[in-house]
Amino acid sequence: MKRAILVFSLLPMAFVSCNSSNTDKQVTSIQTKNNQNMQVTEAQKAGILQAIDLYIEAGNKGNSKTAREAFDSKATMSWVENGKLKNVPIQALYDYFDQGVVASSYELTSIEVAENVATVRIESQFGTAKFSDMFAMVKDGNQWKIVSKVYHLK
Repeated sequence: MKRAILVFSLLPMAFVSCNSSNTDKQVTSIQTKNNQNMQVTEAQKAGILQAIDLYIEAGNKGNSKTAREAFDSKATMSWVENGKLKNVPIQALYDYFDQGVVASSYELTSIEVAENVATVRIESQFGTAKFSDMFAMVKDGNQWKIVSKVYHLK
């Protein structure tokens, strides 16, 4: 229940379900603020949002332990700094969270799924710094994991 409250308070989206006899295969049409329609099953959406909720919780609390649950152990983070591409292990994000920096806002703007892979975009703010965060995710067994975070500092 806590996850649902957190997610729906962050999501400016309308959800419309289609009829289906199998709830794992039930399809949801998600209308994003970009007016793009995407088809995602309820099971896919729940699994993806479980990992994203962990990331958001970690950012809200400045807690790398929670973030570790959302990411694959070999995940990476990438961005451009002074015109040059930077790629680092996800440990750099954990170190950032452990400095006590906490997010002031998150907004989920898109989810795209192709069977067992997905991309998620979030607009976030940490203090005065605003970011566009994009996550590549893979379903590992029954759990979705973030394998890469790519961001742009606005």
